[in-house]
Amino acid sequence: MRILKTQTLRGPNYWSIRHPNLILMRLDLEEVAELPSDQIPGFYEALADTLPSLIEHFCSPGYRGGFLSRVRQGTYMGHIVEHVALELQTLAGMAVGFGRTRQTVEPGVYQVVFEYQNEEAGRYAARAAVRLCNDLIASGHYSSLELEKDLRDLEEFRQDAALGPSTEAIVRAAEARDVPWTQLSTRAMIQLGYGRHQQRVQATLSSKTCILAVELASDKEGTKQILRNAGVPVPKGTVIYYLDELKEAINEVGGYPIVVKPLDGNHGRGITIDISTYEAAQEAYEAARSVSKGVIVERFYRGQDHRVLVINGQVIAVAERVPAHVVGDGRSTIEQLIDLTNQDPRRGEGHDNLLTRIEVDRTTWQLLDRKGYSLDTVLPSGEMCYLRATANLSTGGIAIDRTDTIHPDNIWLAQRIAKTIGLDIAGIDVVTTDISRPLREVDGVVVEVNAAPGLRMHVCPSEGIARNVAEPILTMLFPPGTPARIPVLAITGTNGKTTTTRLIAHIFKQTGQIVGYTTTDGIYIGETLVEAGDTTGPQSAQVILQDPTVEVAVLETARGGILRSGLAFKNCDISVVLNVAADHLGLGDIETVEDLAHLKSVVVETTRPSGYAILNADDPLVTAMAQRVKGQIAYFSMNPHNEVLRNHTQQGGLAAIYEHGYLSILKGDWLLRIEQAEKVPLTMGGLAPFQIANALAASLAAFAQGVGIEPIRQALHSFQASTQQTPGRMNLFNLDRFHALVDYAHNPASYEALSGFVKNWPGQRLGVVGGPGDRRDDDFITLGKLAGQMFDDIIVKEDDDTRGRPRGDAARWIVHGLEQVTLSASYRTILDETEAINTALDTAPDGSLVVILPESVSRAIALIKARCPLPQDGLTTNGNGAGVALSGVDQYAQVHS
Repeated sequence: MRILKTQTLRGPNYWSIRHPNLILMRLDLEEVAELPSDQIPGFYEALADTLPSLIEHFCSPGYRGGFLSRVRQGTYMGHIVEHVALELQTLAGMAVGFGRTRQTVEPGVYQVVFEYQNEEAGRYAARAAVRLCNDLIASGHYSSLELEKDLRDLEEFRQDAALGPSTEAIVRAAEARDVPWTQLSTRAMIQLGYGRHQQRVQATLSSKTCILAVELASDKEGTKQILRNAGVPVPKGTVIYYLDELKEAINEVGGYPIVVKPLDGNHGRGITIDISTYEAAQEAYEAARSVSKGVIVERFYRGQDHRVLVINGQVIAVAERVPAHVVGDGRSTIEQLIDLTNQDPRRGEGHDNLLTRIEVDRTTWQLLDRKGYSLDTVLPSGEMCYLRATANLSTGGIAIDRTDTIHPDNIWLAQRIAKTIGLDIAGIDVVTTDISRPLREVDGVVVEVNAAPGLRMHVCPSEGIARNVAEPILTMLFPPGTPARIPVLAITGTNGKTTTTRLIAHIFKQTGQIVGYTTTDGIYIGETLVEAGDTTGPQSAQVILQDPTVEVAVLETARGGILRSGLAFKNCDISVVLNVAADHLGLGDIETVEDLAHLKSVVVETTRPSGYAILNADDPLVTAMAQRVKGQIAYFSMNPHNEVLRNHTQQGGLAAIYEHGYLSILKGDWLLRIEQAEKVPLTMGGLAPFQIANALAASLAAFAQGVGIEPIRQALHSFQASTQQTPGRMNLFNLDRFHALVDYAHNPASYEALSGFVKNWPGQRLGVVGGPGDRRDDDFITLGKLAGQMFDDIIVKEDDDTRGRPRGDAARWIVHGLEQVTLSASYRTILDETEAINTALDTAPDGSLVVILPESVSRAIALIKARCPLPQDGLTTNGNGAGVALSGVDQYAQVHS
């Protein structure tokens, strides 16, 4: 077997809405394509022996061991690879369970889909699963060393990509509140929410964290001075920068015992406590100096270390932190006790696990030396031996929840301290013998105030009640009644997406909001083009959703992006499906128009329960999507007597219809007319039904999202099919002797719609035609047939990007289609698009219409504008005064792009 292609899906997709994170592998089974597992000698036994935990896979039989029973009875290798990839990830600590395997039209080639938690791990698991199965097929054996390496590598991927316990807690709290989150590309930042309502966190630093407060908290001596001046009990201390200042500093703080720590340190690095001799103080100075140029010398206060967490001015949790230690059993050495403690599955490296492994270092040896112990010492039963001077969880300490025992005076003090320093989220370190009594009664002190405090000790304490400390952070960032989202409107369909997207964006602009929208022409924020190009995929949508100025997102959503990566959002407020017609078939294993409809239905499936799916009632493939919608449904139709629409409105449903020349909103028994179609420039005087349908869909989407009729009406009056507002969509130019029309029709449905307009032109009709090279041969033949029925003279050209076809091949198939229809039209082939356009414009007869269906809309428009077209408002007479009769435009159906 060999992997032909691997894709990473990161959002709702063709395979699943609930499982957005999927690896899609195109797998060629090669010599085992026709060989089920029961016909491969020893395969079942080898697989069960290599991965015995596969017994837990239920699979389609629905019971424990169901998958292995399928292997014993005989199943194909793509299915087995799917389960192996899932199990390898699960064994590496990433529990995943969703998968699908489907055969493609290509013999022996399968699509294997499985869930991942980490992208790199998922892609690695795909390769490892194929490698493992290939070895079992070939030799009946997979090296245990190789399997150990696979699991070790997967575990490293997991650890490298882990969010960290604090970030993880915040993200889970966001999910519980249905707040969308996005991992940004730098500095481990997480965006919570969309657009102008977004907030950001970096661990427990937030958008509301004051940089001055962080700087102050990082200056430990400066913090103590501020707190001392505010009457807060803090340790006596001073800062030194040279060793010869040490003796004077010790005397200044009142003599031994002392604490020595770096001025700019964290996580307990370089700290030595309970120092009673000058020699020990010298050694502690050097340890602190290795972390920071400045060294703090403080009086040592006896008591337990406590962390008080203050969020948004309120004490949320309190934890007693106990330094790393072991407890004797009368039999084991200290080294053996450390090893036994580290076997706790909660312990791991760094901050990724609930607890951190205990490591032996300089501080450990110092503490052991003071007691006359070594690692070989056998501790008496019950004796506690501390291995660290500080109680940080990152050095192996444990946490005991004390939230319910802290004294009210200490709560008041902690809250005052957080406000004094200016931190929105603060971790206040307190040393006291009894946190249930006021600090001054027990000679307790505040030793530090920390910005970005870790949440691990509160979320998962070693003892006591776990506290949901992330929820108050979310409440601080998004107070009750404050939105986290902006309206998201997603538009899909075969044709009409760009025009409808632009019109919806134009409608929302009338409300005074900043609109971000993506189209086949580029990414726009307000009136500004942010990035030119075909930007209808998830990466472009993320640009809009991550922009802090955007108040409404209008996202054209094309099939290619959904297939490649899935959607950029898990939910939208409004989904719009304009139509489904044959286009791009045969690409991405989308073979039929029904497959295409299923793909586009992904958009409507993400509609929020409070939102609306806007569906074309005139397209059966679109109306069938209603059964997938979890939100509300609204239909639009060119036929006021459409049965689907009538049944819907009779039950009180919302709809938009074209009736008696008006674009109207219909709900239940009432009718609200927006405007006459002939007064809407986009509809070309009401003669372009496809544009009327686009206007209906856009108006209905905006109305469903709460926009009033007057802003919708204003938008319809001011929106035109121009090169400024809809480039490449029915752009008509008056070149005095003749007219030129630029349109991005590129599939049979849009060609058929265009023919109704072209055939009724009173003069000659010239066509510059072609199509994207990744279409099927039959599609080009169909385009040729339609072109032959539409034009009097035809120039067949090709796109600059032939998308893998030999130069001239697409044109040859179009000519083949031309030759299959009885026609009086002449045709010729000019492969270069620029030359073909210029030839048509140079040779156009008086009163004719040159229709250009380009690959590059901007280039085609530039070539025409270079000939100085006359100013034109909509449709006019030609340069010779001959009337331009366009009644045939009513054939140009709404399926047009």
